[in-house]
Amino acid sequence: MTTLNEDRVDGALSVRDALTRLGPSDHHECDVPLTPDTVAAHFAANFAGVPAVPAARSECAVRYTGVGEIALLLGLYGDEPRVRRFLPGFPVKVNPLTARQALAEARTPVTAVRDAERLPDLSRLPILRTTPRDAGRYLTMGIVQSGDALSVHRMLVLDDDHLAIWMLPSRHLRARYLAATERGERLPVTINLGAPPAAMIAASLGTRFLPDGTTKLDVAGAFAGAPLALAPAVSQPEHVLATSEIVIEGHLDGTTSDEATTTRVSMPEFLGYDGTAQRDLPVITVTAVTARPGALYQATIGPGREQSVILGMAGAVSTALSLDDPTIADLHHTPAGGGMLTLVAAVTDLGPDANQRLAGISQAIFTRHPFTKLIIYVDDDVDIRNPEDVLWAMTTRANLGVDAVTLPGFRPLGMDPSHSDTWDRGGGDNRTFINATVPSALRDTFGRSFQEPG
Repeated sequence: MTTLNEDRVDGALSVRDALTRLGPSDHHECDVPLTPDTVAAHFAANFAGVPAVPAARSECAVRYTGVGEIALLLGLYGDEPRVRRFLPGFPVKVNPLTARQALAEARTPVTAVRDAERLPDLSRLPILRTTPRDAGRYLTMGIVQSGDALSVHRMLVLDDDHLAIWMLPSRHLRARYLAATERGERLPVTINLGAPPAAMIAASLGTRFLPDGTTKLDVAGAFAGAPLALAPAVSQPEHVLATSEIVIEGHLDGTTSDEATTTRVSMPEFLGYDGTAQRDLPVITVTAVTARPGALYQATIGPGREQSVILGMAGAVSTALSLDDPTIADLHHTPAGGGMLTLVAAVTDLGPDANQRLAGISQAIFTRHPFTKLIIYVDDDVDIRNPEDVLWAMTTRANLGVDAVTLPGFRPLGMDPSHSDTWDRGGGDNRTFINATVPSALRDTFGRSFQEPG
């Protein structure tokens, strides 16, 4: 058992450690009197980026001090270069080789003492109602921990002691929950709010792509450059992330509840549209709420640059781990696709049968990552994190009549309006890739005028 020292390594091992590393343009203090029902609209209007609002901007970290007893933090992950500075072990370029090299540095968590006080219930937290249409107030940045399962879910506040949680069928947590209920047992969980940045990115990885014996917590240690710290929960036989600002403890016991009681809307989703309210959601019974001294309550408004960065960074690593092709040089999910739908891939020389080779790579990605809808392949002289450069490559290096290739036979994306039954153009079972690369035979003579040779 060790005492926490968050300043011993280069990586940010807590949210408050990350905040100390921000420059003046990265951080904003807002003391305007607001309520948990109005903060999201204020943040969207003044700070949020695509897809929440049509503004091509990074989001700064905004600390709202006028919402109640506990200050609220939004936007910390709203700029990818900033988040990368928190994570010295995250690959500079994400490809099959670098992703595996990063995971080779996986570090098992250590046990530490957590300094925290116990709060009476959820009522002390400034939990947001993002829009007036929402079914209620939602936890949005809570990392749920149960055994080796680590994942982020939206959770609807039912009352001061109960939460309804939405779990996709593919989630590891859902499998653990179903197994426990089949045994007639409760499943202990902890919900970590204001968790270490490395844990937030690692929690969004696809569990099935991790090497056997490697957990998301181990990967978080690799990203952070140091092992994360765990502490015992105070009311459940489970652990918490020791540097989390706030922790909610509880259990799942098979009880369910509905979001769709008074509205068809849950809350805004990562694509920028209202989510659909769900029925028969598992209920978490809260048994304890603890907070570090001077705790911050961290949240997100749903869509926007922050959510896209979290999903996109994790998605790029998951995609890289699912491939074994040396032509992939770097991967990036664009914020315009919510951090999941649009993937830009820098590739090296593909040879004379480029479209055929890319069709095979694309088929693998679309099959293994069902939220990926569009892949844009560019040469490695293109900055895949610069939307204008990617668009330039699409404009000058692709003949879309032959270089935009559609592959059929995939399941429609339920969250994508263009894949719905009501969309009049159809085609929801299709996925598309664009080859915006210079043909192999022209690579030596076709280049940018001001690019250094070699």
